Amino acid sequence: MNLGLQDKKALVCGSTQGIGKATAIALAYEGVNVTLLARNESALQEVLKELPQNGNQNHSYLVADFSKPSSVKEVILTNNNFHILINNTGGPKSGSILEATPEQFSDAFQMHIIVNQILVQAVVPFMKSEKFGRIINIISTSVKEPIPGLGVSNTIRNAVANWAKTMAEELAAFGITMNNVLPGFTDTARLDQIIKIKATRANTSIEEMTQIMKGYVPAKRFAKPEETANAVIFLASSAASYITGINLPVDGGRTKSL
Repeated sequence: MNLGLQDKKALVCGSTQGIGKATAIALAYEGVNVTLLARNESALQEVLKELPQNGNQNHSYLVADFSKPSSVKEVILTNNNFHILINNTGGPKSGSILEATPEQFSDAFQMHIIVNQILVQAVVPFMKSEKFGRIINIISTSVKEPIPGLGVSNTIRNAVANWAKTMAEELAAFGITMNNVLPGFTDTARLDQIIKIKATRANTSIEEMTQIMKGYVPAKRFAKPEETANAVIFLASSAASYITGINLPVDGGRTKSL
């Protein structure tokens, strides 16, 4: 299948590790010119070295801190000619929703809604001029089923999903699609952190909690970041031109809802 991504330009947020890094590498393999965006410049430089290069590609990186929307706005205003935008940032701190502070909600809202809005507003004019745009938000299966112990995350992830659904309707006529990818248990540093917290609360070992969580998944294993990235690549492609406004779980069948 010809994905039609050769020579396209993509901005991949949160691209120094996990799903973001895997997505950046996968896009580069398809001939995309990839721009990485994260706050750790040394980590960005290391990932940049790993991006496949066919000889004609021009990969680069931008440095911005998602906890400071003004920082993101400053860099994107002068670097906004992208066909593809991957919105991706780390999830809010885990914990009971009853114990969450108002500041945790407002901080998460800024990182996941305000920053997404800034990025979309910056890249859409170019996408309209090209009559091609793909905006993909990496969220969570909590959009369909809230995950116990992730109170703030459950709340904000659903806000992102509804923001995206609304935006998708406004952009569709311009050849721009917006979709959400909902990773399940994926073998990343974020999942390692969640397992450690769950193991401590259940007074069990990390190894035992890992097996318990794998048991929740019909596939009986965690996803590799590359498997989630593959779903992102398809949605970014020309082959997915009539798909917009959807929530796509990549979870090995764990989510019970339709």
